[in-house]
Amino acid sequence: MEVQEHFYSDDPARGPADGKTTLRGVDYFFLGNGLIQAAVQVTPDEGATPVGLLVMDPERLGPKRAALTFDGDTGIAATALALVDRGTGRRARGGSVRARWLPGAADPRVEVAWRSGAYRVTELFFCPDMRSARLLRRVTVTRPAAGGSKVRLRTGVRGHVIETDLVFRGRAAKPVVFEYRLSKRGGGPAVGIRLGTDPGSEPGSAAHWKTTAVCRFSDPLLDRFFAASKFQLRAAVSASGRIDGSIWQYNLEWVRDQALIALALTMAGEAGPARTILARLLSEFVSDEGATLDSSRLRPWEESEFDQNGVLLFALESYFHWTGDRELIRDNWKKIEKAAAFPLRREFRHGPSGLLVNRREFWERHEAHGVRMGMELAHQLFVAMGLRSAGRLASLLGKPEQARVWTEAAGSLREAMLGDERYSLVGSGAFIKRRGVDGNVQDEIVPLAGSSLPRQAPLFEPGRHLLNPDTSAALPIAWEFIDPAGGLARRTLASMETLWNQRWMGGGYGRYHVTSEPDSPGPWPFASLFVARAAFEAGEDAKTRRVLDWLGRVPGSRAASWFEFYGPRPVPPYPQVGIIPWTWAELVFLFIHHMLGVRPGEKTLSLRPRLLEGFERMEADLPLRGGRLELSVRRARRGEEPGYKVGSRKVPYHRYRIGVELPEKFDRISVRGIIP
Repeated sequence: MEVQEHFYSDDPARGPADGKTTLRGVDYFFLGNGLIQAAVQVTPDEGATPVGLLVMDPERLGPKRAALTFDGDTGIAATALALVDRGTGRRARGGSVRARWLPGAADPRVEVAWRSGAYRVTELFFCPDMRSARLLRRVTVTRPAAGGSKVRLRTGVRGHVIETDLVFRGRAAKPVVFEYRLSKRGGGPAVGIRLGTDPGSEPGSAAHWKTTAVCRFSDPLLDRFFAASKFQLRAAVSASGRIDGSIWQYNLEWVRDQALIALALTMAGEAGPARTILARLLSEFVSDEGATLDSSRLRPWEESEFDQNGVLLFALESYFHWTGDRELIRDNWKKIEKAAAFPLRREFRHGPSGLLVNRREFWERHEAHGVRMGMELAHQLFVAMGLRSAGRLASLLGKPEQARVWTEAAGSLREAMLGDERYSLVGSGAFIKRRGVDGNVQDEIVPLAGSSLPRQAPLFEPGRHLLNPDTSAALPIAWEFIDPAGGLARRTLASMETLWNQRWMGGGYGRYHVTSEPDSPGPWPFASLFVARAAFEAGEDAKTRRVLDWLGRVPGSRAASWFEFYGPRPVPPYPQVGIIPWTWAELVFLFIHHMLGVRPGEKTLSLRPRLLEGFERMEADLPLRGGRLELSVRRARRGEEPGYKVGSRKVPYHRYRIGVELPEKFDRISVRGIIP
């Protein structure tokens, strides 16, 4: 396999400072409706634009400098707001800017506030509707002092400046609205700016957002993380279902990432975009042989990421359980059949164990990195999960033979993965990452001598380069493929602690043992959330809270938009690090699937809410099967009997779960719980 696919030519040392993604203390607030995509940049980094706007066409993936408002000489300086007072232009200063998601707004709004002399400036960025490629920037300039004055408000986009005068007579607040509109010019996208009109407190987009999921945890950090994840997942997806695996970094797409994002969107009440993503994956990203695309390409069988097949099948069944949408499954059944059959092809099967083999691991290291032909834990996990889902979908459509074959294959994989005397992916009572076809654990890797991978990476340092532990080993616990309270889960989670603060301080888990890292040492947010979700299921709440608190400290936490990892990087040849949408999906899973414990099935709804240690209450209002699920849970007071009230019916508390029958049609199911 070529290693050049890992390399790109986007050099942050070339051009203006705004071309760099990892600006000091930067936050990117992403807004969008599928037709327009934007990021509000807020940074104190010297030389960069303190408050600027990157407008993008969501159908065209590219590096940061490809944003339509980016100029090769001045970056996004033209998008900054200036107050011209007596010939002097004043702009926001990075260290004095306050930025946040506007609390209580009916739709996603980014509020930025700053001062300029005698004036206070508040900027609100938002999409006014879900049907047009428009973004509004409502600016309010307040003059708190008495007397009269006149200032000119100036901003623009690349190649175009727009100005308007504001006249003050005494204390006053003057609003101005700028409208950014995406259009096609000369066959390509372009962005224009003009003075617009204020849609008021209830723009067209408000009706849409009121139908999405609402979750509250009586904790400002978690409340912000959920709302921002919901907002930005939607912003990351184009109208056709296109999503960059890492915004501004890869400019490529993966079935695995997109299927999980579709599942998170479904849970968050965005079933429409989720359906678009899944239908596009089935039609365009599953080949006639059933192979799935990663990095927007197909691989030879030895390098196939067949775990993607399993993730897609699992996401499809989960989408059906949340929405009741049989048509998506029925209309795409031929591709679903192929996706299910592909990992069971003879070339993937390990004769002695029945496990699946390839020469590519979960994080996409391969032969050049020293990965040998063998069996990968995460690949067995997701294929087993996916085949189990495919079996149930086959039963749903009245295909008993396919249901039997796939269900039995899923069971056999699980049995071999957990219990084969020689080839299981368990060692010393904990999960191991990978076994060779000879049954020996592949504990370390040695890169090929002729590899052109950057030599400054830890993988090329002297000494052993260890494969274990690996955060992907937390996934069987997080998805309850095994008992999260059992010894295997406990010992596996204990092994993860090696990955916290490996060669850095401040927190976060590395994705795997740093000695085998072909990139830079540093913690990974979405890998850390693998561990946080698994720890929550295992009852180790302190680890879950530790990850959430760490996410609340790192750059990007105000916007809740996190980089792929945090650490120095050899750029070039590697691309600049970007923002990973998968992280938002992992947070949605943690909040809705785990904490709220909402797990719909074909005919029943399973609920297992549990309050994170130190929390007293949580509530949610979630779209489900064309109706709404209202869930409210609080901790029992001293002497109070735990239990649930489903509508008017009382249900005793059980620590495993309660089941609620799902009618064919319903408007609202209300569940209120008092739990220990």
